[in-house]
Amino acid sequence: MIFAKVIGTVVASQKDVNLNGKKLLLCKEVDHKGNPLKSYHVAVDAVQAGEGSMVLLSYGSSARMTDITKNSPIDAVIMAIVDDVQITHNLKS
Repeated sequence: MIFAKVIGTVVASQKDVNLNGKKLLLCKEVDHKGNPLKSYHVAVDAVQAGEGSMVLLSYGSSARMTDITKNSPIDAVIMAIVDDVQITHNLKS
């Protein structure tokens, strides 16, 4: 799983039939504090995320294991909206 921020939507007028009715969102990877990283992902939204939401993405074969993504040709799914991140240990030790 990776942290990402939803930065936009993706509209595709022609697509695989298994993608019909699925919302595609453009996400930018972020660190645990929400600072942007380099990578972008197009992900199917399984949790009704909105633009500006911090989310958890799953990718690869596990992205096809949610109720709405089974048997769909996808590589990434938004499967959680992040409300808060709490770190209880010093990451540098």
